[in-house]
Amino acid sequence: MQPIKDGFWEILQLIKNGDPELYQATFLTLLTSGSAILLACIIGVPSGILLGLSRFPGRKLLVTLINTGMGFPPVLVGLFVFLLLYRDGPLGDLKWLYTPAAMITAQVIIAVPLVIGVTLAAIGSLEKDWFLQVRSLGASYGQTLLLLLKETRLGLAAAMMAGLGRILAEVGAVMMVGGNLKGETRVLTTSILMWVQRGDYELAIALGIFLLGIAFIANLCLTLVQQRAKERRTG
Repeated sequence: MQPIKDGFWEILQLIKNGDPELYQATFLTLLTSGSAILLACIIGVPSGILLGLSRFPGRKLLVTLINTGMGFPPVLVGLFVFLLLYRDGPLGDLKWLYTPAAMITAQVIIAVPLVIGVTLAAIGSLEKDWFLQVRSLGASYGQTLLLLLKETRLGLAAAMMAGLGRILAEVGAVMMVGGNLKGETRVLTTSILMWVQRGDYELAIALGIFLLGIAFIANLCLTLVQQRAKERRTG
């Protein structure tokens, strides 16, 4: 328990003293994770809705692939993105390797299957005759879509929380494509791994506590939004 207590004290001191490396890593963490979850939702939510509403040959196989992607090892995603962005790779001319853009790319690929899967589950939770009921009331396609988003907003919030949690916890992929460069691609997770490797467990625990705090605040905000939506729905 002593290392944990020391970690709490250490992070308080770092915050109090305005440690520049802590704030640089925090800024990059928020930048990359925020951008990645936004892009993942832009891609994943419409894809999940479309997949949930469609019936076509091969749908079951596609859903199976998405479910498999939800548990895909992040380090393999990092390797895939690395090979794509390597100077001799298909996208090497972009020169994204060891930049935040590469990290965001890897995080988006990791999060999209989760967002699609949870969105798909939210669509599947609707009553089978929900669309018939809405259409019978004379709603247009646009109105039906808005009602659909309103009806499934709890599930969509859960999709965002699931994707964000996966992204914030990721270290292998972002280390592989970002390189953990100080002030450029070093985020909180890669910082924690670096200090563990150097044997400074107190600082690693301190950064871990700080990262947990960020994750808690982000998920608390999403949970409050989710609960408010639930109250309006049942009120």
